[in-house]
Amino acid sequence: MSARVAAVVYNPVKVDLEALKLVVEADPASADWTVNWIETSVDDPGQDITREAIEAGASVIVAAGGDGTVRAVAESVRGTDAALALLPSGTGNLLARNVDLALDDAAQSFSTAFTGVDRAIDIVDIEIRREDRSVEKHAFLVMAGAGLDARIMSNTDDELKKKVGWLAYAQALGVVLRDKHGLRLDYKIDSRRNQSARAQAIIVGNCGSLPANILLLPDALVDDGLLDVAVLKPESIGGWFAMIFKIFWENGVVRRTAFGRRLRELHTDSVHFKQAKTLVARFSQPEEIQLDGDPFGDAIGFRVTVDGGGLTIKVPAPS
Repeated sequence: MSARVAAVVYNPVKVDLEALKLVVEADPASADWTVNWIETSVDDPGQDITREAIEAGASVIVAAGGDGTVRAVAESVRGTDAALALLPSGTGNLLARNVDLALDDAAQSFSTAFTGVDRAIDIVDIEIRREDRSVEKHAFLVMAGAGLDARIMSNTDDELKKKVGWLAYAQALGVVLRDKHGLRLDYKIDSRRNQSARAQAIIVGNCGSLPANILLLPDALVDDGLLDVAVLKPESIGGWFAMIFKIFWENGVVRRTAFGRRLRELHTDSVHFKQAKTLVARFSQPEEIQLDGDPFGDAIGFRVTVDGGGLTIKVPAPS
């Protein structure tokens, strides 16, 4: 009997189960493992079945699905002796992008799960306060936000996303920009004084990179024990252009080069970047929020804290 147990928690909408089983069978390293296949469902997107798999002896949990599956599985892997391995199967695959894992290579993903090394990364806790004053507790790995980004997520057509991938978000952006709704909020970073703002969005990140080479949060590191906060508040056409220039050109192109990192940054009041260990935000009215790209309903506020090194993931062993 194999000494080690791996559980593949897979989203049946995102993956071809039989194809994945063939990949595992072809991997010589799989001979040392018992591999259990566990399907997610609407009622259980990953939390309970992951917890049960770990209690049954699994030391590696392979999350095979989109960012929502990864987030749900991670909630139950954290704080245990098990490690999370990623088999990216969604549109964004945001955590995999930010830790430089293979995106379209199932063989490499399973090889990493079976023979990779452990890496500790941060995981972020969020307490979401609803309009009825109830509080829900969740965790996320990449980004959470309220305002423009959350409305984009809730307006993205799932069928279009299957056909054209991340470009479906551009269509949703066009819909959202026709809505003049803005965000009014108070927020507090760590023990600093409370601040008020009118903004298009507030985004809290554990990672900085998005699809299409967009570096939204240029200083974000997945293992620095810090949150990176962006408050987007363009107030004019010029402000929108300044914000877009800073995110797409300065962050996405210039700062990716050694020379560019030494250049003086463009200052604009249209986007503010901050770092923190804790963020508390309150909204003047219920606002849509998103966690790792999934809509999470309306909230009147949230509290976010970072758990530095709270999650162990599998990454390829050094050559």
